[in-house]
Amino acid sequence: MKLSTTLARAAAALLALAAGGAATTVQAQDAANFPNRAIRVIVPFAAGGGNDIFARLVGAKVSEMIGQQLVIENRPAAGGRVAAEYVANQPGDGYTLFVGASGVMSIASAVFPKLPYHPTKSFVPLTMIADFPLILVSPPNLPVKTVAELVDYAKKNPDKSNYASTSPAFILATELLKLKTGMPATNFPVKSSMEMVQCVNQGNCLLAMSDPPPAVPQIKDNRVKALAVTGKVRSEELPDVPSMAELGYPEVNTRLWSGFFAPASTPPALAKRLEQIFSAAVRDATVSSRLKAMAANPGGIGSDEFRKIIDADIEAYVQVVKAANLKFE
Repeated sequence: MKLSTTLARAAAALLALAAGGAATTVQAQDAANFPNRAIRVIVPFAAGGGNDIFARLVGAKVSEMIGQQLVIENRPAAGGRVAAEYVANQPGDGYTLFVGASGVMSIASAVFPKLPYHPTKSFVPLTMIADFPLILVSPPNLPVKTVAELVDYAKKNPDKSNYASTSPAFILATELLKLKTGMPATNFPVKSSMEMVQCVNQGNCLLAMSDPPPAVPQIKDNRVKALAVTGKVRSEELPDVPSMAELGYPEVNTRLWSGFFAPASTPPALAKRLEQIFSAAVRDATVSSRLKAMAANPGGIGSDEFRKIIDADIEAYVQVVKAANLKFE
């Protein structure tokens, strides 16, 4: 009786191992055959913003590489958090992906204690598209030429001092500038970074700390005025624009990123396949050159390295929030 029970258990264990091995083999085969239909890429901001521009640029290359269409779907709401939660709960079949930015991923994790998702637990980070500084822009007809003059103008005209933002990333960067300069400014929320820049060029906002893709073309067309870039060094694309560090504000060093993510339920073999596809697309010479032209540093790094950057960012932003005593709801 005992022998037969032991044999039955051993047989069951062997069957389980065989089934597991078969499942792994099927997953590997599915990944190798992926994709066989269109892929949805959810962008959590309105069309025309930096993340949307990045998604469409890389997506076009991915479509060319895999012979399937990437459908960009814009879902702006709550600074991108609604879209992130939506994608986190989608099937991990590789056909619904997410373009996550610092604001909706690492920064949101640092500022919202009840966030219903986590960037490295609810998702598989696939690859970074790019990282970039922010550009402080003001209206072209505003009688200021420097950050110091902007601060002075805002202090003398507090009723006219507001800043555009689309997520906690831009709020944090601007609040840090306020903290270091004493400049008054009220937040004016919009749905995309393109709308941030438009708010400035139309004279409805005094300033914005914008990501480069929507700002650089308008800077070059003199539709907005660039006063500084965050960080220690100037941007190669905007060599005449000083860095915050050289202006005496080294702490205003915000550098953001954007990347591709899959739901955490995605099988490892398929996640690896997606990582290979999207990182290769980002590293493509044409894609990289176009990212650089937008004052962005091309990514294309692997999933493990991307994950480490995100986790380190969360810890750093938690400290910034505490130091500035910022409260988000």
